[in-house]
Amino acid sequence: MQGRTCNSYLYICKGRPGGIKTFKILRKKELAQGIKSFEIHAPFIARKNQPGQFVVLRIDEKGERIPLTISKSNPEEVTITVVFQEVGKTTRQLGMLREGDEVLDLVGPLGRPSEIEKFGTVVIVGGGVGTAEAYPEACALKKAGNKIITIIGARSKDLLILEKEMGEVSDEIYIATDDGSKGHHGFVTDILVRLIEAHVKIDRVVAIGPTAMMRRVADITRPHQIKTIVSLNPIMLDATGMCGVCRVVVGGETKFACSDGPAFDAHLVDFNLLTARQRIYLEEEKSSLQKLDKRGQNLR
Repeated sequence: MQGRTCNSYLYICKGRPGGIKTFKILRKKELAQGIKSFEIHAPFIARKNQPGQFVVLRIDEKGERIPLTISKSNPEEVTITVVFQEVGKTTRQLGMLREGDEVLDLVGPLGRPSEIEKFGTVVIVGGGVGTAEAYPEACALKKAGNKIITIIGARSKDLLILEKEMGEVSDEIYIATDDGSKGHHGFVTDILVRLIEAHVKIDRVVAIGPTAMMRRVADITRPHQIKTIVSLNPIMLDATGMCGVCRVVVGGETKFACSDGPAFDAHLVDFNLLTARQRIYLEEEKSSLQKLDKRGQNLR
């Protein structure tokens, strides 16, 4: 997919003075500790977005580009909602913004839309902030006539997000927490195993969350030949398929998560390579966050 101006399919819009469009944060919510939701004014993207697509955001001229999944779009109010977890320098800085603030650049909608049709019974597995990414898919699949069984999890009940929203769109919903503070004491994959062992008819599984969780889901469903889709989250840069940074191996072939995905057949993904590539810049990311924290302490 090639980058084009705001009157075309892919919108690369500038929020700087004299630019094409500004991207104002209209509403800000804290969904859980360190997990925030922004509703952003983005008319062109809101009108074109489909479930499974994402945007790339840059806070200011010195900022890095980060991909964020669109968890909701409202064409009438011309807004999109993004949910993110403060895990690094840029997401920490993003979380410091307030309602009324603007981000400099927003690019999207990017990626291939999710495959939405009537499959039968679809199990949606959301881990951590991945639940926000799974929500629009659950809504679209439900609207297409599927029975939706949702499994969402987090480390503790205080980190669960969108439980009410997911419950409203699901025929059944199950909760898992690592510490047992709510629902099943364990992992979301434990519940998936339980459903399969109970001979629940499952036509499709959609898993979005930490790589280790998605890998485990794939391992569980593979012997039963249950079609399983995962949303991959490798490092991204230009997010248009031109730089090749987000390459992954699927079915023995090199794919780009930004333009060929982000959704892929879980049983074909090389999770070893994906995990290794996600760890390439861990030290640099840690150093960058430490510098940000140090600057913040000096300003106090």
